[in-house]
Amino acid sequence: MKEKGETGNLIYNQVLMTDAGSEGKAVGRIGERVVFVPFAVPGDVVDIKIVKKRSRYMEGRVLSIRSPSPRRTKPVCRHFGICGGCKWQQMKYEDQLYFKQKQVLESLTRIGKFRLPEIRDIIPSKQIFNYRNKLEFTFLNRKWTDEPGGEDQNSNGLGFHVPGRYDKILDITECHLQQEPSGMIRNALRNYAVSAGLDHWDARNGEGFLRNLIIRNTLSGSLMVLMIIGRNEPELILPLMAFLRESFPEITSLFYAVNLKRNDSLSGLQPVLYDGEPYMTEEMDDLKFLIGPLSFFQTNSRQALELFRTVREFAGLMGRERVFDLYSGTGTIAHFIGRDAAHVTGIESVPEAVEHARMNARLNHMNNISFVAADIEKLFQGDYFGEQNRPDVIIADPPRAGMHVNVLKEILAAAPDKIVYVSCNPATQARDVTRLAAKFDAVMSQPLDMFPHTHHVENVMLLRLRETFQKQ
Repeated sequence: MKEKGETGNLIYNQVLMTDAGSEGKAVGRIGERVVFVPFAVPGDVVDIKIVKKRSRYMEGRVLSIRSPSPRRTKPVCRHFGICGGCKWQQMKYEDQLYFKQKQVLESLTRIGKFRLPEIRDIIPSKQIFNYRNKLEFTFLNRKWTDEPGGEDQNSNGLGFHVPGRYDKILDITECHLQQEPSGMIRNALRNYAVSAGLDHWDARNGEGFLRNLIIRNTLSGSLMVLMIIGRNEPELILPLMAFLRESFPEITSLFYAVNLKRNDSLSGLQPVLYDGEPYMTEEMDDLKFLIGPLSFFQTNSRQALELFRTVREFAGLMGRERVFDLYSGTGTIAHFIGRDAAHVTGIESVPEAVEHARMNARLNHMNNISFVAADIEKLFQGDYFGEQNRPDVIIADPPRAGMHVNVLKEILAAAPDKIVYVSCNPATQARDVTRLAAKFDAVMSQPLDMFPHTHHVENVMLLRLRETFQKQ
């Protein structure tokens, strides 16, 4: 049944949500067209308002829930439904895992043109709240709040960007993604900024003093805080840092950095150590990793350990293999497999990440690991491996866009015995494995949940070179 709303938008009543689809939105049908509805749950019967119409699909917004799904649960966070960070918090965790497993299977089936591998059951996250080791908050002078009449206030806020808006901030008073004292630090800074009269960043005009707050922690209890400041004014910076030092003695590394650019990119910034240690140390198995204020590290440490162990298992090294770790970042995977290989070469385009990887190799006394700072797409335009440099195993952990065609061509030419493909996007992984299927068979797939309450899923796949192409 449909009705015409006052603004001319269509309103449909009692629409059954049947599945979970793109970007975590629930999926239903209205006639022949699919409708995508955020914050609904498969099994819900809802009244919706159509906000976008296309020839083959529509997008809607929930007006009311007529009959709640048995998959539904009460969200923990008061900002749910406004903040874009945890879109599945209203869904029971076991059902989140079901739809993530389904997403992997459907991607491999729908996009992949190869024989399906064995797909293991998804590895759940040991923690579904307070699992992140890093959060970044933004100071802005225009906030969007969920209070009545507060949707568009020209006043200071500290929190997360409103989805789709670079110049609006959702003022966060609680967040369940990172353990305390993360929230206490954030809220104390909000109060300090008011009492000290500190101006917040104006994204429209590109000016302001307070810009970003980054909080990091480790499983062993280290705590790092990095303040991003918009103007180099020591008379304001130093009292701010002293406030943080005095209020939170548990901070082990306290930094600030001045960003004079209009954008929020941290690239090129020079963090200043105000107090404490220059690095945090994360320990996994018997390995140690130094983490600086700008270091990349998997944001769910406990689940990252499961990911690295899966890669090590799939690689199945015997101590004589030459391994290439593509998109190696700070070298965590290279370290996890290094002791079982003859040599591991990591290739990464970000020079700072490569420097951290080399530093961690020295820390762990891994003399058989080396790292190359290079744009892998350009590096692989020619015969990079050659006969004398042929890898036995290739591990690839590319960004969401997947691997460039030049990289895939070079891997096919090199014909390693195994490929372990780590992906945060099963769709692009399936596309790439289809190209690699010219010589490789997909053997095993292991999904992992790195980010509870989101639709994101990680998938590790083992590919093996077919006998026809094995070199004698």
